[in-house]
Amino acid sequence: MGNFMAFISDNSLFKENIGIFITMVIYMCLVVGIGVYFYKRSQKNSENYFLGGRTLGPWVAAMSAEASDMSGWLLMGLPGVAYWCGLADAFWTAIGLAIGTYVNWLIVAKRLRNYSQVAGNSITIPDFFSNRYKEDKKIILGIASVFILIFFTVYASSCFVTVGKLFNTLFGIDYHVMLIIGAIFVVAYTLLGGFLAESVSDFMQAIVMITALVIMVCVGLVKADGIGNVIENAKAIPGFFSLNEIANPVVVDGVQQGTTFPLFGEAKSYSVLNVVSMLAWGLGYFGVPQVLLRFMAIRKPSEIKSSRRIATVWVIISLGVAVFIGIVGRELMPISGDLNTASKAENILIVLSTEYLPVVVAGIIMAGILAATISSSDSYLLIASSAVSKNIYQGIIKKGKETNEKTIMWISRIVLIVIALVGIVIAWNEESVIFKLVSFAWAGFGATFGPIMLFSLFWKRTTRAGAIAGMVTGGVSVFIWKLVLNPFIGGIFAIYELLPAFILSSVAIVIASLATKKPSEDIEKEFELAKAGIDESEIVVAE
Repeated sequence: MGNFMAFISDNSLFKENIGIFITMVIYMCLVVGIGVYFYKRSQKNSENYFLGGRTLGPWVAAMSAEASDMSGWLLMGLPGVAYWCGLADAFWTAIGLAIGTYVNWLIVAKRLRNYSQVAGNSITIPDFFSNRYKEDKKIILGIASVFILIFFTVYASSCFVTVGKLFNTLFGIDYHVMLIIGAIFVVAYTLLGGFLAESVSDFMQAIVMITALVIMVCVGLVKADGIGNVIENAKAIPGFFSLNEIANPVVVDGVQQGTTFPLFGEAKSYSVLNVVSMLAWGLGYFGVPQVLLRFMAIRKPSEIKSSRRIATVWVIISLGVAVFIGIVGRELMPISGDLNTASKAENILIVLSTEYLPVVVAGIIMAGILAATISSSDSYLLIASSAVSKNIYQGIIKKGKETNEKTIMWISRIVLIVIALVGIVIAWNEESVIFKLVSFAWAGFGATFGPIMLFSLFWKRTTRAGAIAGMVTGGVSVFIWKLVLNPFIGGIFAIYELLPAFILSSVAIVIASLATKKPSEDIEKEFELAKAGIDESEIVVAE
């Protein structure tokens, strides 16, 4: 305590923003209160802990799905990209995500809600795939669980980066110290409340996130003397306000040059290949477990239509405003020591909020960034821990034998801690870019699970061999494309790894399925049952 008080007295930045700090503490107490409220209910059994007993209403399902998906990436990553290099990258990414959101809710949600219950009352994504193909040897279960562990550890690290940057920028607290404290808080909160707590808190974060973005862009436009000035400033920077060019900051050792005004070189061409690459972000939605689990947890299939409308409207508004905040930021903060690298540019919302908003409002926005990040990371940790405790331990090691619920819960807790530690290691580099970390994990999930999810739901001829081939091909292709083909060959191989990996996975599924014996009669019967969209009360859970 003495060291903390000494830090406060010696830190002028902390004293300057003490009102924001107090607001954030109050807000986070509210988030913890949600976890406490749902503690007893979540600890009842693993289904309640991991899936909330399939009780999510349309508003909570829709907005928690989007908030858990977007989190700090929406509030920091996307505005940072727009601020750093202009409209093109951020705009086409946002368009791809908006389309992906709508299509995913339209074609996947209801079928997966029904199918997951028909197929052995599955409560995790690996469970669903394994039950869908009636595995005896749990190979699909194991492969899916391993990929979930890998990519969610990267996802969690991006959230820890957000916490570190937030507190370092606001209060001057060491990035690495806050990285560790944030991870500890996330683990504690996840242990406390489970799926219901993080879904309800994500619902609250969704409201705060969209409110924060709208308030900031409105205030920013007023401070910039109108949208006309913002657009004129953006047009004056080569390629900054273009959809077929991209701005080129002049940097030395990663730091943008300039004194009063930032220096930009000649605009770079933004080709059709670049556009397709960014639009491919939308494909990721078909494979991200945090969204797919909300589909499985919806209270009634009949409420999905309402959820789709809510989610789509929220995403379109939030993404659009987030991109524009980066554009407004270049007018209000043309160059700043807090924003002069690609990594620091992701602080634009923080810098604008503390500069132009009243303390309480800025505090709520900062708390919203923190809480959205924490509630999202606990979603990632929860799903990753379920992959080990429910899928690997109970499904593979115990091979479906009756397992003590307390043992499953304890294994889950241990895994949470291990994943958090690895996430800290990945996030340790202070120059980590949230956008890049998220893009890799997003591609991993989209290519590993997206194609097989679509084929499992809509192609009856898909076989277990096809599922295995598709997941392995998709997951491995992301690594090869990102780490080998893109950096060492370039050209057409510079495309975002999600698109080629998604295509290769789909091809592998078709070839392997057609080359193997067609599915059994029981599998085909369950497929037709899910396709029929029968009422929930009529669903007979398969043994």
